[in-house]
Amino acid sequence: MSTETGAVSGSETSRIHNIGYRSYDGARLGRGYARRSLYSQSLRGSFGLGRSAKSKVLPMLLFGVMCVIAAIIVAVAIATPGSTALPIKYTAYAIYLQAVIGLFLAAQAPQSVSRDLRFKSVPLYFSRPIERVDYVVAKLAAMASALFILTGAPLVILYVGALLGKFDFVDQTKGFGQGMVSVALLSVLFAGLGLVMAALTPRRGFGVAAVIAVLTISYGAVSTVQAIAWQTDSAGAIEWLGLFSPITLIDGVQTAFLGAKSAFPGGEGPGAGAGVVYLIVVLALVAGSYAVLMRRYRRVGL
Repeated sequence: MSTETGAVSGSETSRIHNIGYRSYDGARLGRGYARRSLYSQSLRGSFGLGRSAKSKVLPMLLFGVMCVIAAIIVAVAIATPGSTALPIKYTAYAIYLQAVIGLFLAAQAPQSVSRDLRFKSVPLYFSRPIERVDYVVAKLAAMASALFILTGAPLVILYVGALLGKFDFVDQTKGFGQGMVSVALLSVLFAGLGLVMAALTPRRGFGVAAVIAVLTISYGAVSTVQAIAWQTDSAGAIEWLGLFSPITLIDGVQTAFLGAKSAFPGGEGPGAGAGVVYLIVVLALVAGSYAVLMRRYRRVGL
């Protein structure tokens, strides 16, 4: 009798409520869609798209600076009587405007990854059909794409302007191709280094400072030592000193393989032999950045 009473009591206190949830019968989009969405969102965010108006100011301003300077160069070249070429090589443009590129990276790399760490949203990403490698690859690809747009767009302006100015088509096309290869390599290298620095801390301010330090301090130190080597007749050391700064690494690779004129003191850029070393170091830094990011998100995401 007590058992029946307990059963009746249990049934009276237990209720099943239908609150209107329906099962999902559509297609499961899976990892590929999640990876593409993360890439698209991160790329848009690098230029402030989909974010507040305040977030758009700096990236769009820097992008405008890169493009306006290229347009001015084209206008001057076309307006100069007897001019048969642009006053600047395509491969030199990013080297001269490295400060703008560094500022863009310092501002946007922490925005891409530091916020996820600060607000602890990384585990939420990994609770979806996305794995650690998807997150890292999407973020790297998005930042590299943003940098490529930033550095490639002014080269397109230079090239179109040169063709409108009726400069030699073959020379301009060759220079444009070399310039695009150079900025593509720069974009991948800078994206990897910038995201590593930003991912080491959830504090955006610290990430900005770290990126600026890696790009600016290393370049300043290498340039200073190279200048000293040039003044003390130690020109042979100049090409090897360029291995210790991201921007001088790109300078060395494009000097050795892309027909660029080196910005090193005295124009003492590396030859083909040393250029191979430069290229190996660049590829090692890219691979190392990927490995560090994978290790970092293994610790914080799972």
